[in-house]
Amino acid sequence: MQVLIVKVSSLGDVVHNMPVVQDILRQYPDARIDWVVEEGFVDLVKLVRGVRRVIPFALRRWRKKPFAARTWQEIGAFRRALRDTPYDYVIDTQGLVKTGWIARTARGAVWGLGNRTEGASYEWPVRYLYRHMVRIEPHTHVVTRSRLLVAQALGFGMPGEIDFGIATERADHSQCPDRPYAVFVHATSREDKTWPEDNWVALGRDLASQGFLIVLPWGSASERDVSLRLAAALGDAAWVPPKMNLSQVVGLIDRGAITVGVDTGLVHIAAALNRPTIELYNFSTAWRTGGFWSPRIVNLGDAEHKPTLAQVREAVRELAPSLTPVRSGAAVPEEDRPA
Repeated sequence: MQVLIVKVSSLGDVVHNMPVVQDILRQYPDARIDWVVEEGFVDLVKLVRGVRRVIPFALRRWRKKPFAARTWQEIGAFRRALRDTPYDYVIDTQGLVKTGWIARTARGAVWGLGNRTEGASYEWPVRYLYRHMVRIEPHTHVVTRSRLLVAQALGFGMPGEIDFGIATERADHSQCPDRPYAVFVHATSREDKTWPEDNWVALGRDLASQGFLIVLPWGSASERDVSLRLAAALGDAAWVPPKMNLSQVVGLIDRGAITVGVDTGLVHIAAALNRPTIELYNFSTAWRTGGFWSPRIVNLGDAEHKPTLAQVREAVRELAPSLTPVRSGAAVPEEDRPA
């Protein structure tokens, strides 16, 4: 069986789509699964067990130089990559016109979402690009939505177990500190998702007093400035790493004792790895994107009740039995890996 999955962005959405691969392989162990994704996320999808080929999609870059010869050459190569394999199923789990166009360009019967679910992006004209549609109950978690779509398209019941299938042994662990550490993810795409810097500093001092180094990853210049401010307040207890690629990010989170962060892709990676994770929400969508598959994941806050420092401290205490430090170069205990 040949299956093409179309889920191009964003980082959190790509992570939440990963369990569909393992769902398919449980039912069809010999399935050959390809995945179309934005080029910036290719290295992450390559870590998913069972993905045969990752097809890069570079719309964000192509839009910057729409008339350049190289752009049209790459678009042509992309179309050829989509059409060089006859697929039994082409499944668009995103529901946008651009992803529907990608699915329609591939060779195979196209399946997609038949409706919008609460809080999710969905462009209704995309339905005209599908051959088959699956309607999903509007109040559905994003992980469950994709799994339901794929299960109904391929004709099997959705398994109870959620396995993101991330092969952490293939991740780049070169940026992992050689002492126990906690990862703080303060950066987010929206200002209203942030958590006060004073709270980060206070929490960092708490964990530093327990012997943890505080690692402050970043992705943009403004995020690096915040990391540097927090590190300056924490002194020797904090470290601002160089800018990392996604394989290095997975390696860093995989060996960290705990990840605390706002609603953003890196935090969703931590939850997908089943590492101790505290997700901070400043709006009422934790039910839609927060991790629910492990007691090691704690979701705090909503639009009416912002997560407080006291709540986060309590969550850290609750997770304390799971905070077994993992040193760089050491094998990760089996119980710390995804099921």
